Amino acid sequence: MSLWVDKYRPCSLARLDYHKEQAVQLSNLVQFGDFPHLLVYGPSGAGKNTRIMCILQELYGVVVKKLRFELNLSQLHLKKKNEISTIARNYHLEVNPRDAAASDVTPINEDTVKADGDLTLECPPVEAGLFLFDPVVLLTEVDKLRKDAQHDLHSTMEKYMSTCRLILCYNSTSKVISPICHGCLAICVPAPSIDDICSVLSSVCKKEDLALPSKLAHRLAEKSCWNLRKALLMCEACRVQQYPFTEDQEIPETDWEVYLRETANAIVSQQTPQRPLEVHWRLYELLTHCIPPEMIMKGLLSELLHNCDGQLKGEVAQMAAYYEHRLQLGSKAIYHLEAFVAKFMALYKMFMGDGLEGMVF
Repeated sequence: MSLWVDKYRPCSLARLDYHKEQAVQLSNLVQFGDFPHLLVYGPSGAGKNTRIMCILQELYGVVVKKLRFELNLSQLHLKKKNEISTIARNYHLEVNPRDAAASDVTPINEDTVKADGDLTLECPPVEAGLFLFDPVVLLTEVDKLRKDAQHDLHSTMEKYMSTCRLILCYNSTSKVISPICHGCLAICVPAPSIDDICSVLSSVCKKEDLALPSKLAHRLAEKSCWNLRKALLMCEACRVQQYPFTEDQEIPETDWEVYLRETANAIVSQQTPQRPLEVHWRLYELLTHCIPPEMIMKGLLSELLHNCDGQLKGEVAQMAAYYEHRLQLGSKAIYHLEAFVAKFMALYKMFMGDGLEGMVF
């Protein structure tokens, strides 16, 4: 039994539910048989990975669904080894460089591509698809790599252009160096509209023989913040919680969102020397459960702004932007999250007129 988000994921470009004009363009690109390195970007839950897998399936057929997990070692500058998990299929390799984000090493180098330029994968047969190059390497979350690693990645892209194709997938182009962006064909996948999400939710519920009220579908779409994956997960959670559906039924929240709201309330309720230590363990708990630090920062800011008036909101937003930027440059997210919390507590206590007496950070 699988989740709806996986069970009803489109497997071909012709079956995509929205951005159909873009699907036609991608289909023409695949039928042409050769294309440059691709750069697929857009917000979370917009359908980037779905479109990439549709492209690969049209290139190689259903064999792209057969996978195996491997653990590769990448050489660092100081003769150290860095372990990077990969998902290998017969004709393409999927790598998430998050494991290498703390180091200045690219996950695609001579350890992945041999010195003679041949990928360590099988060569696809001619009948598998129309293409003029060897297997594809898919890199997700490229924006998590440091600048030095991105420059190394760009060199690798240029060096092995004639023997392989790279498909890069990430959320924001602002965190990726311009040489990589200029060396790829950029494909922007915008977030689906509210109507698009409502249409997909209704279609999935119809396939499950469920009656979904239109008002509930609209509430789910709005609460998901234009994230289709999140909307499908919330809809399935509503199904488990209560069926038949009602228009005004409660939409369950994820545990980490509730926990983050409680953390924000603890920050606002009391500004004492002991409180930052308590918040430290709560933030660390979120990080150990694989909640991205960027989402923690964004969620904290959203909750804290509810307790600020217009005069303070601007300062808090500017402060959050400063520490979010430092978060991208550093390697220990907890330090920058704690610094943001401590700075906010000091600012909030001063704003409330209590001064900073007794505050030690």
